[in-house]
Amino acid sequence: MIKADGSTLIKSLLLGSLVLSALGVISTRAEARSSAVILMYHRFGETAFPSTNIRLKQFDKHIEELSNGTYTVWPVTKIIAAIRKGEDLPDRTVGITVDDGFRSVYTEAWPRLKKAGLPFTVFVATAPINRGSNNYMSWDQIRTLKKAGVEIGAHTASHNHMPASDAARNEAELENSNARMIQEIGAAPVLFAYPFGEASLKAQKLVRQKGYKMAFGQHSGVVNTSTDFNYIPRFALNENYGDINRLRLVLNALPLPANDITPADPLIAKNNPPDFGFTVAASVKNLHRLACFSSSEGRVRVERLGPRIEVRMTNAFPKGRTRINCTLPGPENRWHWFGTLFVVPQ
Repeated sequence: MIKADGSTLIKSLLLGSLVLSALGVISTRAEARSSAVILMYHRFGETAFPSTNIRLKQFDKHIEELSNGTYTVWPVTKIIAAIRKGEDLPDRTVGITVDDGFRSVYTEAWPRLKKAGLPFTVFVATAPINRGSNNYMSWDQIRTLKKAGVEIGAHTASHNHMPASDAARNEAELENSNARMIQEIGAAPVLFAYPFGEASLKAQKLVRQKGYKMAFGQHSGVVNTSTDFNYIPRFALNENYGDINRLRLVLNALPLPANDITPADPLIAKNNPPDFGFTVAASVKNLHRLACFSSSEGRVRVERLGPRIEVRMTNAFPKGRTRINCTLPGPENRWHWFGTLFVVPQ
């Protein structure tokens, strides 16, 4: 056995530390190349609705941040297509989406995004547009956006709660939405966003059957190769969660690849609170630093069984939506992020 003196040992330890650090950075960069962050907005400059609105001063700062050269903003169809094919994405790739089709998308968001050269997608609920609601865009305005290259997605007809609706109602919602889209913009969308971000296994199956190629929720997380592309995570931004520091935290997030998620159905009809768990990819290290939070009770208990994570809540979820976010500190002051959303019937 060769004995090392103190100086040699210290040098060896330092070298080993540098190698491990480098491997961590390489792993992080590899994960980043196969992942993206997708943002979600609703209203712009409509301060009467703070839970769904982003103030214009906030949004201007968002555009300034997204345009500073650090990020690559792509249409969501391009992002998902690349991840599905296993193609590399630029580090810090971002998609921008807007739900519902409020008029301020056309009057406030689009001029700013167009000037900055940032692509985006709008998910449109057709019924209020058909009624000519003053709060929503008109079909002429939607056609103008589409002609300018904005992606138009479906959002049902009346923006119903899909997990709480029966199969006939949900099917009618999607069929009516598609029929109106074909009539007004010439094609049925291939993109879909679940109203309120609420999904169930039955709703997801119906969405696939109706021909949508990708569907989006409202649960936080980074899109990656483990993502279910029929229930894609997005980071919601509004007045309360739209300051520049949170935006930067989100834009720099890394994936926390998760599989074997239980329960599989986001609809909690019984066993409340659920025994929530998931298996983390082997590439993710330092799982002892993982923390999970429930929107209904704050930080919750985490049990680690190798790569398997079991999250245990103390209290039953309240009626409506409950979000769980799990985060893990990563290299370069970035955070791995995985979230989900459960629905308890009203």
